[in-house]
Amino acid sequence: MKTYRDHYFKKAKQDNYPARSVYKLEEIDKPARLLFAGAAVLDLGACPGSWTLYAAGRVGPAGRVLGIDLHPAGTAFPGNVTYLTGDMLDPGPEIAEAFARLGPFDVVLSDMAPKTTGVKFTDQARSLELCQAALSVAVERLKPGGAFVVKIFQGPDAPAFQKGLRDWFDKVRVAKPKSSRAESKEIFYVATGFRPPAAELPEPDPPPLPHGAATA
Repeated sequence: MKTYRDHYFKKAKQDNYPARSVYKLEEIDKPARLLFAGAAVLDLGACPGSWTLYAAGRVGPAGRVLGIDLHPAGTAFPGNVTYLTGDMLDPGPEIAEAFARLGPFDVVLSDMAPKTTGVKFTDQARSLELCQAALSVAVERLKPGGAFVVKIFQGPDAPAFQKGLRDWFDKVRVAKPKSSRAESKEIFYVATGFRPPAAELPEPDPPPLPHGAATA
C-alpha cells in the first residue's frame, strides 16, 4: 500500500500539484468531460488547491474558477483563478461579490471531508452534513444543465442523499477513482443536467365580480 500511495504522491510533485487528490478529479472528469474551455467553476473546500489548478487548466484563459476554503491554500494560481478564504454558507462581502461577479457556474466541485474521529458513524454523519451544505450552494449557484461533483463517506445515509440528488439532476452516477486509496470509504457522486427550482408564481388576482354583485 505504501508503494501505491507513493506513486500518486510523487506524480503530484512531478506535475506541480500540491496534493495527489488531483488525479481523482482527473479520473472523474475525463469520461464525463465536465470541465470545458470557457466554463465557470466553483470549487468548495479548495485547499490546498489541486482541484482548483486542474480546473483552471481545463477551462483555459477564457474560463474562470472560484476556489473557497476556510484555510489559505499557499499555492500560486493562474490568472483565471480567484481563491478566497471564508465560509461558503456564510459568505462575507468578498465572497458574495465573487459569487455575483463570477457566477452562475457551469460546474460545482466539492472535495470537502470532515476531520475524522475514527468513529465510523460520526465521520459518516459529518461527511453527509458537508455534502448537504455543498448541495445547497450548488442549487443556488449552478446554471441550468450544470454539473455537481461531491465526495461522501459511504454509510447508511449515502444512498438517500444520492436519491435526493435526482430531484435536482437528470443523471447521477457513482465514481470510485483508482487513485483513491483502496481502504478509503470515500466515493464521489457525479450529477449532471441540473434542473433549477421553479420560480414561485404570484397568486393570481381574483376574477372581477359581476356588475352589481355584493361582496361579503
